[in-house]
Amino acid sequence: MSALRSHRYNGFKHRERSGNAWVTVLVVLGILVLLVVLFMPATRNAREAARRSQCKNNLKQIGLALHNYHDVYKEFPPAYTVDEHGKPLHSWRTLILPFIDQQMLYQRIDLSKPWDDPANAEAFKTVLPVYQCPSVKPEPGMTTYLAVTGDNTCLRPARSLKQVEVTDGTDKTLAVVEVNPKHAVHWMSPNNADLALLLGLSAEKDSLQHTGGYHVLLFDGSVRFLNINLQESILRALVSASGNDEVGEY
Repeated sequence: MSALRSHRYNGFKHRERSGNAWVTVLVVLGILVLLVVLFMPATRNAREAARRSQCKNNLKQIGLALHNYHDVYKEFPPAYTVDEHGKPLHSWRTLILPFIDQQMLYQRIDLSKPWDDPANAEAFKTVLPVYQCPSVKPEPGMTTYLAVTGDNTCLRPARSLKQVEVTDGTDKTLAVVEVNPKHAVHWMSPNNADLALLLGLSAEKDSLQHTGGYHVLLFDGSVRFLNINLQESILRALVSASGNDEVGEY
């Protein structure tokens, strides 16, 4: 009987130890799950911060290319070129290709024919990372980096502007803006942004690729992050190249 009681006691102790082991495993798993949940937002934030940094660097590279273009041709590129009938042909993004290490691609483009002509099909298929925000996954070749165009902007349709003509100051005048994906265009396309599109971005803040605003390239080559709720008067002043507008703090 003593041996039987001992066997039962040992069996009870074994089950107790097994039960404690499972409790320990479950506690450890619970801690691991909690840690994963706690660190996931931090990981996402770190990834988005890295993507925002790369987006900013893309625009800085574009700004440097615009100024290198100006150094060579003594004027900034037009927003787009036109044919003899005034039909848009090629974007400023195509014109600055030699200044973003894409000389060979530039040479393969027939500038006398439209950007979407079959003669330019090979270039059309080319994806250029410098024209793509890492926070966006657009269709191949699409870009959310659009020039600000209009009658009094720096990049004007079919007309080149010299730096001295930017009388409002290159540090207070927009060159390129980052729009939300629904306004994306092919990088070869002559389509760009205007004041109306910019003013409408505040109503589309939930679809912006960066929380709270968007990047802009100023004509001095600097990149700023504009708050989506920026005052309309400031935005209008930033668009103007020679309107003697007071931009103020932003």
